[in-house]
Formats: sequence, structure tokens, C-alpha cells
Amino acid sequence: MRAKEYAFPVSVEWENGRLVCVHVDGKSEVTVTSPPEFNRGADPSVWSPEDLFGAAAASCLAVTITGLAEREGLPLRSLAVDAVGTVGRRDDGNFGFVRLEQHVAVETDPGEEEHARALVEKAEASCLVRVSLDVDVETSVEVSALGRFARPRLVDA
Repeated sequence: MRAKEYAFPVSVEWENGRLVCVHVDGKSEVTVTSPPEFNRGADPSVWSPEDLFGAAAASCLAVTITGLAEREGLPLRSLAVDAVGTVGRRDDGNFGFVRLEQHVAVETDPGEEEHARALVEKAEASCLVRVSLDVDVETSVEVSALGRFARPRLVDA
């Protein structure tokens, strides 16, 4: 490995049917299966690789925002990132992710709104998962001062 390279090993073991278990040393296991859209009879309560794709991007953006906020002294009062990954026929003819939409809602102190907006843009540009993707990513940002936070969601609750 070169300097400034980090490895993140995972192990995936087949359980039965289309069910697999993802292992990372020292962490909780995650059970994964194909989604009901691709597997009739699949348990919709079990994570799919497609769920994990959106979760990886959204959680990476969230932790990048929190890290930058900590370094730059931006008071975070509330932070939420919602994401929707859309799968379809890609320009290269393959079936895969064609778009990832993210909505970031940040609540901060009055007078810090522009700082928060700039920080989210900086986080999006430097988020490790985001910069590794070969798919269009659309991010909308909502910043509000403390006490005025209303969280619209991209996904139905």
C-alpha cells in the first residue's frame, strides 16, 4: 500500500437462498439480500446492496459535514441527509444506478446560515464515497437557523 492509502476489508458469506451476511471484524453483522424489485418473495425488511449504496453516500456526506463543522467551528443543532438512488438503463447500455438524489437539512445558529451552506458544498466536493461514484449526484440543501427547522424527506416514512 502507498502512503495515505487505507484498506477496509469486508467478508460476505452466503447464508441460504439469496441471503448473505456481511462481516467486518469488530462490527455488527449486516444481513443482505436482493430487493423485492429483483426477487419476488424477498423480505423487504432486509437490507439490499441498493439500500447500502444510498446509505454509503448519504452517511459519508453526513459524517463529512460533521467533521468539517467541528473543524470550522460551525454550530450544528440538527443534521439530516436523505438519499434516493435510482436504477435504470445507463448510457453505456448496462442496468445500474443512473442517479443519486440527496437532500441535506442543516439547522444552525442565527447568522451561521451562509457558513453552513458553504460547508455542505465543501463536504459534498470532498466526500470520499461521492467522489468515487460514476453516477450523477444531485444534492439539495436546506439551511435554517435554530428553531425554524422543518425536515422534508425524499423517501416516504
